[in-house]
Amino acid sequence: MASSSSSRNWVYDVFLSFSGKDVRVTFRSHFLKELDRKLISAFRDNEIERSHSLWPDLEQAIKDSRIAVVVFSKNYASSSWCLNELLEIVNCNDKIIIPVFYGVDPSQVRYQIGEFGSIFEKTCKRQTEEVKNQWKKALTDVANMLGFDSAKWDDEAKMIEEIANDVLAKLLLTSSTDSAENSIGIEDHIANMSVLLKLEAEEVRMVGIWGSSGIGKTTIARALFNQLSRHFPVSKFIDRAFVYKSRETYKGANPDDPNMKLHLQGCFLSEILGKKDIKIDHLGALGERLKHQKTLIIIDDLDDLVVLDSLVGKTNWFGCGSRIIVITNNKQFLRAHGIDHIYEVSLPSKERAQEMFCQSAFGENSPPEGFEELVVEIAWLAGSLPLGLTVFGSALRGRKKEYWVKMLPRLQNDLDGNIEETLKVSYDAIGNVKDQALFRLIACLFNHVKVRDIELLLADSGLDVNIALENLVDKSLIHVRNDHVEMHRLLQETGRNIVRSQSTDNPGEREFLVDSNDSRTVLSEGIGTRKVLGISLDTSKVSEFCVHENAFKGMGNLLFLDISSKTFIEEEVKVHLPEKINYYSVQPKQLIWDRFPLKCMPYTFLRNLVKLEMHDSKLEKLWEGAMSFTCLKELDMWASKYLKEIPDLSKATNIEKLDFGHCWSLVELPSSIRNLNKLLELNMEYCGELETLPTGFNLKSLDYLNFNECWKLRTFPEFATNISNLILAETSIEEYPSNLYFKNVRELSMGKADSDENKCQGVKPFMPMLSPTLTLLELWNIPNLVELSSSFQNLNNLERLDICYCRNLESLPTGINLESLVSLNLFGCSRLKRFPDISTNIKYLDLDQTGIEEVPWQIENFFNLTKLTMKGCRELKCVSLNIFKLKHLGEVSFSNCGALTRVDLSCYPSGVEMMKADNADIVSEETTSSLPDSCVLNVNFMDCVNLDREPVLHQQSIIFNSMILPGEEVPSYFTYRTSDSQPFGTSSSLPIPLLPTQLSQPFFRFRVCAVVSASNGVYIGVYSRFKGRIGNKFDSFGEVHNFMEIEKGIHLCIFDCRIRLYKDNVPLSQLNYDHVDINIHITSGDWRSTVVLKEWGIRLLETGSSAENRLGNPNSTLPHVSQAEEGNMGYYTHVQGLVNEIENSEDSGDNNVETERSKKRMRLHHFI
Repeated sequence: MASSSSSRNWVYDVFLSFSGKDVRVTFRSHFLKELDRKLISAFRDNEIERSHSLWPDLEQAIKDSRIAVVVFSKNYASSSWCLNELLEIVNCNDKIIIPVFYGVDPSQVRYQIGEFGSIFEKTCKRQTEEVKNQWKKALTDVANMLGFDSAKWDDEAKMIEEIANDVLAKLLLTSSTDSAENSIGIEDHIANMSVLLKLEAEEVRMVGIWGSSGIGKTTIARALFNQLSRHFPVSKFIDRAFVYKSRETYKGANPDDPNMKLHLQGCFLSEILGKKDIKIDHLGALGERLKHQKTLIIIDDLDDLVVLDSLVGKTNWFGCGSRIIVITNNKQFLRAHGIDHIYEVSLPSKERAQEMFCQSAFGENSPPEGFEELVVEIAWLAGSLPLGLTVFGSALRGRKKEYWVKMLPRLQNDLDGNIEETLKVSYDAIGNVKDQALFRLIACLFNHVKVRDIELLLADSGLDVNIALENLVDKSLIHVRNDHVEMHRLLQETGRNIVRSQSTDNPGEREFLVDSNDSRTVLSEGIGTRKVLGISLDTSKVSEFCVHENAFKGMGNLLFLDISSKTFIEEEVKVHLPEKINYYSVQPKQLIWDRFPLKCMPYTFLRNLVKLEMHDSKLEKLWEGAMSFTCLKELDMWASKYLKEIPDLSKATNIEKLDFGHCWSLVELPSSIRNLNKLLELNMEYCGELETLPTGFNLKSLDYLNFNECWKLRTFPEFATNISNLILAETSIEEYPSNLYFKNVRELSMGKADSDENKCQGVKPFMPMLSPTLTLLELWNIPNLVELSSSFQNLNNLERLDICYCRNLESLPTGINLESLVSLNLFGCSRLKRFPDISTNIKYLDLDQTGIEEVPWQIENFFNLTKLTMKGCRELKCVSLNIFKLKHLGEVSFSNCGALTRVDLSCYPSGVEMMKADNADIVSEETTSSLPDSCVLNVNFMDCVNLDREPVLHQQSIIFNSMILPGEEVPSYFTYRTSDSQPFGTSSSLPIPLLPTQLSQPFFRFRVCAVVSASNGVYIGVYSRFKGRIGNKFDSFGEVHNFMEIEKGIHLCIFDCRIRLYKDNVPLSQLNYDHVDINIHITSGDWRSTVVLKEWGIRLLETGSSAENRLGNPNSTLPHVSQAEEGNMGYYTHVQGLVNEIENSEDSGDNNVETERSKKRMRLHHFI
């Protein structure tokens, strides 16, 4: 990404472009003296004669200067040198340009006419037409900018002072946005805003910048103003302080008071025109003064519609091309003023957020070694909110790691005062008490909850939920994404603090309890009051306790009770209930209670329930008889393995969702389920004892039905025909109704729980009922499936087809093209030997354990293929594949193919940079033009014991992110080797001598082979330190390479690394490094497993333009051995005692270590 004005550390404040013949001893000398007086740094060429050899220094000075002052004089265009300077200035898009017309008319410069134009034409005679046109455009562009004309000044000294003042003002204005933490990502925001602003249009346009507090709206606006202001004769940034100050005189006045509006407009006009105490006597005066002026006005943090209407009421108040930008966190405020062009500022990505935090905490974009995991954690705690990132970074700046670790619990549980103060302003500005109540409710209980659930639970609350939600969205306090309400973590914590402040001493006096310890206290001591509306208790955060027998007696208004674990760790019952407990005053609308300890539900808990969720409960039955639960919408008893029966539901006719998944003791569904005409979802998966279903189903609303792994289920009745998702895998259903047809089905899964062919009707009778709407079809373990019907060609919407363990399947239909099919899985179809041309859009192809004998040639036409797996194909003997055509391919696996002897991937383009290489953020254009879109290539030949490895290794045109090969020692292909046996979790180092030619290339490439004994997956990372004779050092941290497919045994783990040979944009070849220590780190992918690094080796690979230029040439072969290796073959073959060399040198206290860190850091826990 190109640098912008907000992302540079400038060397100079000003670069002065001028004609020495005209102004060197006049304007230039006086101007530089005035800049010195104002402590503004300017680049000086002194009296050095301008010559070609000086140009690189001048070019760099232009790039390193914040502002360019271009002095157009009579002879400026006589110098090609000056014109080239101007062109370079214009090409630097990040530059503020101030034109000065010194003794020359601006129109002559703008249109290249008059004496200036004649001189320009003479200069152009020695140039090409292309160069002339570039100069003309640069002259026109700069002359069109707002500047200074000496003809309008009687006193040159005053003009020079005013120009210097303008420079200083621009520097001061941009100082807040020039800080690096504010600049990250600013270019993207400005680019998005430019689309809305449509600067080329002559219309007057008003644009809004909308987003939550602390998200960086003002930072964006400041940077935008800095870039745009020079294009407008009149420009002003109006902040909130101006509005407060202007209204102070009429504090408490009627908002429609015309005197107040006149006063506001007078102050506004004074601010814009830079004149004090302008008085106006009628409300049309503002428009009269500005209607002929091209104006840029940015008004920050305004939420008063009357003030906005007074200041920028109508577009016809301003001249053609004017732009008015209003910043607010209230979207409705913008719409009410008629502003339709609105830019929503969203949170930065995780990567950008971490960079912003690092800038605040460390002054650079990446963390020092050892802080990586802490940065990830704290950026998450800040919720990626720029305000939080900056505040947290400032609090931790300059602190030791130990302090950071100690601060984590405080950052997790306490909200910084500055952040809370800023965010609470947004809450106070809500205004409506109902909207504030919903804000607190979402903050405490309903964050990340479905909108539909909130509407149901608050249907009779009087909160006007739909209106309140819309208002909170407009004020940027919540977002609605995928039908779920989302509130930022810091806003959530602000809302919870507001609730905590309701009673600091007695949590039982608050409306919501969200701190688990407070909830435990209230429940165990029985101190809750009628003020309590909701309780949330995370059982993973408290110790075991018993609820007080009168705990619910005082909480007669309790509506929401959530006692559950927010972790996935199984735990015993934490919350016990006494035998005698008073339930009668409690009638919650939502009851969520994991591991509920009773065998039957108390009736009083059920009367007004809208949602009942009892995961992993001890319940054996819910209630006796047919209870009238007309409010109940959702009944979720997932994993209640002791539940023996489902109660009579005939009077619970409003139920929309039933979930009895993993209720192992259930034997049947009650016939009363036939009355649930509003039922949308029925989940019975893993109900292993379920045998029968009631007949006569007519659930016309049913959309989702899941009987997955109901092994004893043998019959399938006629069901409603509106189902879109039907799962019948791993059942014992012997036949289906002959008239069964699902016209709306989109996802269908079916299969047998056993392979008893005598009890399987098969899939053929099922084919006619397949609908063209089908997008997913799964057929599992259907033994009499021999072929698929040609009617498959009608499934034009099918995206995923899984036919697994159908061991008798011999063929697929030919001559069809399922255009929508992107995933095909034929795992375990052992008799399938041919692969037809079924779709050219496939991205994922699984042919594991099939009878296919060679890689299907059609695969080369699957241009979107990302993964190909043929594991366990026992008949596969050779692989010949032109994967150069497969530009998106990221993973290939041929593991456990025992007959495989030869692999030819030589048609792959040489030098393609596919791995996630460290410091590889700059790649040449000729390289990227032939790159696949995928960033990784992982190849697995594990347990291919007959494979000839050498040809695979010598295919140097492939760059592996990971490759697994069989073997127990480093192949001879790797010329630097060590055989040190390493204990789990340690490191080993190899020193490699360097030739100057190896550092003169853009990248340093090498291939690593580690012989690993492991019982599970492995993570391998590389850290390289370049060293020089004078003690200078340069560090590079590589990407972690993942070998998670490794199984128990000894394997070769191979991967490629590439290091960009630049430090602060200076080639390493200029920094006198003579060798590199390459350090390998290895850890287990599973904390319960062990891993041993038995030995490892390195091979240096050629890089540079000579190799890069052969990209895409399948006939090109890169040299196998670099020059350094040829002179040092075997030199390090038996290196001993190198373990921890780099770590020890790093601990020596050398403070001059130069470190270049990857944007994507190694995760710290891999190396602990």
